[in-house]
Amino acid sequence: MIRAALMRVLLLGLALLAGGCASLRPGTPEAAAAVSPVSVTVEAPDDLAELLQRHLDIARLGELVGGERIAEGELGRLLAAVPAQAKELLQTEGYFNAEVAVAREGDRVRVLVVPGERVRIGRLDIELQGEIQDRADRGDTAAKALVERLRGNWSMPVGARFRNAVWRDAKAQLLTVMRAAGYAGASWIGTAADVDPVTQSARLFVVADSGPLFLSGPLVIEGLVRHDEVTVRNLAGFEAGTPLSETLLLDFQDRLRQAGLFDSVAVTFEPDPLVALVTPVRVQLRESPRQVWTVGVGVSANVGPRASLEHLDRRLFGQPLVSRNKFELGRLRQAWDGEISTHPLQRQYRWLIGGAIERLEGSDDIVLSQRLRLGRTQNTPRIDRLAFVEAERSSRRNLLLTRSDGDSTELAVSANYHGVWRRLDNPILPTEGWTLSLQGGVGRAHGTSGASGYFSRTYGRLTAYTPLPGGWYGQGRVEIGQVFRPDGVAVPDSQQFRAGGDDSVRGYGYRSLGPIVAGAVDSGDALATASIEVARPLLARLPSVWGAVFVDAGRAAASFKGFQPAIGAGVGIRWRSPVGPLRLDLAWADELRKARVHFSVGIAF
Repeated sequence: MIRAALMRVLLLGLALLAGGCASLRPGTPEAAAAVSPVSVTVEAPDDLAELLQRHLDIARLGELVGGERIAEGELGRLLAAVPAQAKELLQTEGYFNAEVAVAREGDRVRVLVVPGERVRIGRLDIELQGEIQDRADRGDTAAKALVERLRGNWSMPVGARFRNAVWRDAKAQLLTVMRAAGYAGASWIGTAADVDPVTQSARLFVVADSGPLFLSGPLVIEGLVRHDEVTVRNLAGFEAGTPLSETLLLDFQDRLRQAGLFDSVAVTFEPDPLVALVTPVRVQLRESPRQVWTVGVGVSANVGPRASLEHLDRRLFGQPLVSRNKFELGRLRQAWDGEISTHPLQRQYRWLIGGAIERLEGSDDIVLSQRLRLGRTQNTPRIDRLAFVEAERSSRRNLLLTRSDGDSTELAVSANYHGVWRRLDNPILPTEGWTLSLQGGVGRAHGTSGASGYFSRTYGRLTAYTPLPGGWYGQGRVEIGQVFRPDGVAVPDSQQFRAGGDDSVRGYGYRSLGPIVAGAVDSGDALATASIEVARPLLARLPSVWGAVFVDAGRAAASFKGFQPAIGAGVGIRWRSPVGPLRLDLAWADELRKARVHFSVGIAF
C-alpha cells in the first residue's frame, strides 16, 4: 500500500515537472496578452475521463468563449481551479480520495487523475413514518408487505459502491413506489449521505413520511355524450374505499380503452389529505364515433385474394348495444358474420347474440355452414372467456363425384365454453410469453350421412415465444383436438378438424390434411399439429425484417389410432409491421415431395 502511494505521488510530480512550471509564471508580458483556447486531455479511467472532459470548465473553454481569445490571467485562474473542480466531480462517482494534477505545454493541457478506491456503503438506515408505518404496526398485511418491499428493494444496500446518481435515483424510487401504492402525498423528512474518506465508507440515512393512504370515493365522469355512466362504473372494477394505487388506476384505464367505446381515456385524482378517505376519482373521456365503416383487401396462400367490408355501430338504436357486421368476398371463401352485444356489465361481462354464414371451397369439396349463437363473454387484458349455446347447419358437396352420393347435411345444437389466457410482452408482435386457447362443448347432432346422437368436442392450442442467445427468437406451437361421438353419429363439418396451410402445417394446402373419404379429403375427429420456428433480424439497419427457419408436423385424422403426422419444413421472411407481421414462407412438404409458397398480408382502410 505504501509503495503504491509513493509511486502515485512520484508520477504526479513528474507530470508537473514535465511542463507545468512554465504555465504558472506570473508577470510576463504574455500574461496580459490574449491567447487562443487550449486543448485539454484528461488521463483517467474511461468513464471518469468522459465525465471530466464533459464538465470541467477548462475542457469546455472553447464552448464557453465561442472561439474568442481570452486573457492569460483568466486562463491561469481556470487552470488553478481544475483540481478542486475535478475532485468535486469525482466525488459524485464515489471517489473521495482522488489525486489530480495539471500540466501545461503551450496550448496543450493535461489533467492527470489517480481516482483511488470508490467509497462503499457501510451502513443504511431507512425509517418510515406516517400512516404506512402505523398500519404495518397494527398488522395490516398490505402495509407490512409494502414496508418490506421498500427496504428490500433499496438499490444501494450495504456493501454496494456509492454513486451520487444511484443515491439520487434510489431516493426517487422509494417515493415513487410509495405513491404508486396509494400514499400519493409521500415526502422526505430528511436524507443524508455521511462519507468517511478515511474508512472509504458511507452511511446513508433516509426518513420518509408516507402521508395518508388515499381511498377511492365517488367517480366524477366527464365527456359522455351518447353512452351511459353505468357503463363506466361497471368498468371501474373496484368499490368505494379501495386504496388508489397506480395499478388500480391503470387497470381501470385499460378496461375503458378495451371497451371500444372511447378514443381517449384519463383516470386521475387530486391527492388532497383533507379528503383522503373518500377521494374523488376523475374520469375524463372522449367518445369514439358512433358508426365506423372499414374496407379491407388482402391475400393469403390459404384462401387467395379477398376483400372485406365491416360496419360497427357503438350505440345500436340508441341503446347500450354494440353491433358488428363483416362481409368477406374471396375466391375460395365468402362469408358474413355479425354480432350484437351489450355494453360492459359488472366484471366486464357482456351478453351477445351472433350469427355467421360461410361458403368455403377446398380442392375436393365445398362446405356451406350457418350458425346462430347466444352467450356471455368476458374480455380482460389477460383472459377472454366465452360461454354460449349454438345451433348450426353444415352441408358438404364432394366435387370428385358427379352424383350427389357424396353430399351430406348435418344439424347440431351444442353448449360451449371457450377461454384464452395470454401472458405476452406485446400482444401484436410478441417475442416473449405464451398464449393458451382451450375449447370444450357438448351437443346433439343429426345428419343425412349418419344417425342422430350426442357428441362432445375438446380443443387446445398452446403457443410460446422466447428470446434465444445470439439475437435469435424462438416460437413453438402445440395443437390438439378430439371429437367424441358414438359410431355412426354425424356431426357438422365445422365441429370437426382439418390441417394444412399458413397457421397449421406449411408445405401443404389449406385444409388439405384430413382423412380421405370417397376419394376426397374430409374433416376428421382427431387433430394434432406442432411447430418450431427460430428467427432473427436479417440486418442491423432493418430490425423489423427477420429471417426464419421452421419445422411443422401434424394432420387431422379419423382417430389417433395409427396417427402419422405430415412433415413440412422451410425458410421464411417476416416483416414486423406496426399492425402485425407479414409472412412469406417457402416450405417443403415431405409427404408430397414438393415445395409450396405461403404468404399472408392484409390492409384495412
